[in-house]
Amino acid sequence: MELTGNGNASYNASNGGVQDSNSAAEISKTSLIPPYWSHRRYESYASIENPKPAPITLEDHTEGLGEHTGSCWAKGVSIDDYVIIGGTVPDVGRFVVWNCKIDTLDGGSMVIRKRYSEFDDLRTKLLLTFPNSNAAMPPLPPKSLIYKFRPSFLEKRRIGLAYFLNCVLLNPDFSSAPVTKEFIFS
Repeated sequence: MELTGNGNASYNASNGGVQDSNSAAEISKTSLIPPYWSHRRYESYASIENPKPAPITLEDHTEGLGEHTGSCWAKGVSIDDYVIIGGTVPDVGRFVVWNCKIDTLDGGSMVIRKRYSEFDDLRTKLLLTFPNSNAAMPPLPPKSLIYKFRPSFLEKRRIGLAYFLNCVLLNPDFSSAPVTKEFIFS
């Protein structure tokens, strides 16, 4: 093995790879490091010779004529309260109606009233319309036969339904779908 000019050790085939004691003393401990461990820096974008890459810029396309212009029409959704509609017999025929306020981009707002089953229908129809969108659409809050009229359960459901409706109406693909418009305007 011989010490080359760059400080790396090399194999000497002329003497069968056998080293004498003098050549072994010349090889330092650092020269036995494999070449891929040497910490040489190569030119990169950070070097003086190369110009820097273009900086990251933020562009506003809200006023432009893009593919989804006009498809996003809602600014936000809130579900502020609910009403329990009662039947004649206690807990028989009772259901909850959710009061949803939708703020539009033009500054207006609308209030719609929907039952949980209508949210469930919307989610099912959206998944049929957009079969690859399961990851982009959050699940609805769970059902419960026992706790369905308890205030703590209804509060968790309200938060979950508001999150679901925000995810649907603030997504350009979902909000422009006929299924969503049918849900809003029926």
